[in-house]
Amino acid sequence: MNQNGNENARDGGRAEGPLTGKVALVAGATRGAGRAIAVELGRAGATVYVTGRTTREKVSEVGRAAETIEETAELVTAAGGTGVAVPTDHLVPEQVAALVERIDRERGGRLDVLVNDVWGGEHLVEFGTSTWDMALDKGLRMLELGVKTHLITSSHALPLLVRNRGGLVVEVTDGTWEYNGTRYRENLYYDLAKNAPIRMAFGLSKELAEHGGTAVSVTPGFLRSEQMLAGFGVTEENWRDVIAKEPHFAIAESPRYVGRAVAALAADPERARWSGQSLSSGQLAKEYGFTDADGSRPDAWRYFMEAVEGETGRSAEEYR
Repeated sequence: MNQNGNENARDGGRAEGPLTGKVALVAGATRGAGRAIAVELGRAGATVYVTGRTTREKVSEVGRAAETIEETAELVTAAGGTGVAVPTDHLVPEQVAALVERIDRERGGRLDVLVNDVWGGEHLVEFGTSTWDMALDKGLRMLELGVKTHLITSSHALPLLVRNRGGLVVEVTDGTWEYNGTRYRENLYYDLAKNAPIRMAFGLSKELAEHGGTAVSVTPGFLRSEQMLAGFGVTEENWRDVIAKEPHFAIAESPRYVGRAVAALAADPERARWSGQSLSSGQLAKEYGFTDADGSRPDAWRYFMEAVEGETGRSAEEYR
């Protein structure tokens, strides 16, 4: 697929993209990877239902009013797709059931792509804190946000997705199985929350096989999300200023990179070859030929394994 997706036709109409006519649900699309995935699916022509808890009227526990699901839907439409914002708390089964019923009703019983990107637990993570020193309620909340939400969403959305053969499920996480499988992510609850989606994708790949479906887990690398940039006090325009105090930020990637990764997967008629696998934005960029917004192809997980831990002496720029 063309990495830039479809663009407006010169006569003012819409040029068809590889996902024109397809329907996607991006659960957890308020900001970061979820927003970028929704926009890139829209750029490829899809109708994208975007969900989250932060709207123009209400802010979630994350506490960021700057990004809303309404804005995400508008960005999807501006990119060339059709964005539909549906406020949804994915810990409330009744709300998720109503969401899926709406998609079924409005799109003629069709759901082609399900992206489970619900998280919103960054404010709870205490890296380097022993399990017995961390407040139990915080840890369990992380598991609710990062695991229970995905299970509730899949339970309600998969009956619609399997109604038509060839559906795609993407579990978004942090880290590949190659990386996470032999390393501790410095907080037990976070470790569990980010490894569970990898195993979910593996299990769902087995269940979807008879329906011609594909399930994968996808991770960005060192993500320059809105929240991450704000934490460092920079913007997307001057993000490299952070490298002086955080050298590994040199491998950072924009959310658009993982968005392009998922859009490329969704448009690939042979994507079943990936089913059950743990994939990264950098890996898929090499496979499909897309780049990040700046034209580079960062491969953060290889960088951390080889240059940081393996002491190859190679710089982050050599992994872009």
